[in-house]
Formats: sequence, C-alpha cells, structure tokens
Amino acid sequence: MNQEIVIEQLFSTLISGNRVEARRMADEALADGLSPETLTHDIYWPTLEMIIKLYRADQLTCLAHHYATRLLRSLVDQAQAGYEQKARRNRRILMFCGPGETDELAAQVVADLAEADGYEVYFGGGGVANDEILAEVGEQRPDILLMFSSAPSDAPSIRQLIDSIRGVDSCPTMQIAVGGGVFNRAEGLAEEIGADLWARSPAELLQKLVAQADRRATAEQRTVGRNRRAASGASAAA
Repeated sequence: MNQEIVIEQLFSTLISGNRVEARRMADEALADGLSPETLTHDIYWPTLEMIIKLYRADQLTCLAHHYATRLLRSLVDQAQAGYEQKARRNRRILMFCGPGETDELAAQVVADLAEADGYEVYFGGGGVANDEILAEVGEQRPDILLMFSSAPSDAPSIRQLIDSIRGVDSCPTMQIAVGGGVFNRAEGLAEEIGADLWARSPAELLQKLVAQADRRATAEQRTVGRNRRAASGASAAA
C-alpha cells in the first residue's frame, strides 16, 4: 500500500462527501491487514492535517470542509470501535481542545487512542472556561492535563490557566501537556507558556507520555508570570 496515494484518494473522497466510497476504502484497508490503530495514525491523521491546512489557507470551500470533517469523524468512530484495549496504566488524563469542529475531531482522535493505550480519559472538548477547568482539576486530580489541538485564540487563556495552576499548586504532581493545533504552527510556544510536554501528533504524544512521564517545566523555561515574579522580588528588595 502506498500511503501517500491512499491519503490523496481518501482526501478526494472525503471532500466530495461520498460516504459509500469512503467506507469502502476504510474496509479495504482493514481487509489488506492494516490495524484500526495504524489506519488512524498513518491515514486518518495526516488526512485530517491536510484538511485543516488547506481550509486555513482558503483552498477548501466551506462545503468541502464540512463534508470532509463529518465523514472523517464517522470513519474515526468506526476505527475506534476496533482498537485493541491495552492494560490499564492507572493514569488519568483530563483533556480539552479548541472550539472548532476540526479541533474537536483531532482531539477526539487523541482521546480515543490514549484510552486504548491504557489511560483513563476525560475529554471535555472546546469552549470550557478556565475556572471550570481549574475546578475539575481539583476534583479529578488527574495525572495529566492535556490541551490538544488548541486554536490560536486559546493560547492566552492556556497561558493564564498554566499560571493559575502553578500559582495555587493544587495538583503539584500533575503534568501539563499540549500539542497539535496552534502549538504545531508556533514553534516554541509550548515551552514559552510553561507546558511540561508537547507533541505534534497522537503517536508522538503517546510515546512521550511514557518516555517523559517525569518531565516538568523548569523555572527558567516558564516565562508565564516571570514579569510578575520579578516585580514582586524588586518590591521586596526595596
């Protein structure tokens, strides 16, 4: 199977809204020996990235974007039902994303794969206010707070959220991870706002959650609140 050709063919099918053909292509890939997880990682995810990129560049009509997003979501749901459920890791992820449909779809892909990989996942989607997220962090006590596929407009809010979490220190062992969306397009943003971990894709994220489970942002990395801390220190010195 030529992965690039399959992605191009699936993309063309999705933007045309051809539901029958899209399902046929998915069934054919599975019949050829692709696991549902591989189908999602290697075909659906790069296809979704193509949809997002072209739509942001005004190279897809609104209708084509709607066709593709809704149809790909149905394929992702179908694949998720076939994922192998690995042994539980006894680690909880609290997860949010950007407000758009493609944001939610990208985050859903991550949520489904993480759950199959052994995590307990609570996925709140987009548009949730920081005070509600903070309250839920205090209630759920997650091992990981994950903001995946966030929109550019979300970045200041996420910056404030991380600052608040660090300030109250309500869940000191929790790892804060980000990825996808604006964090893929703005190099260094994840590190600048004080995230402990960042990844570009679901596969990279799942690998890093295991390999770098103990990684935390250093004081030097965290630019969030730095000016405020500096001002506080100067006042104390005076």
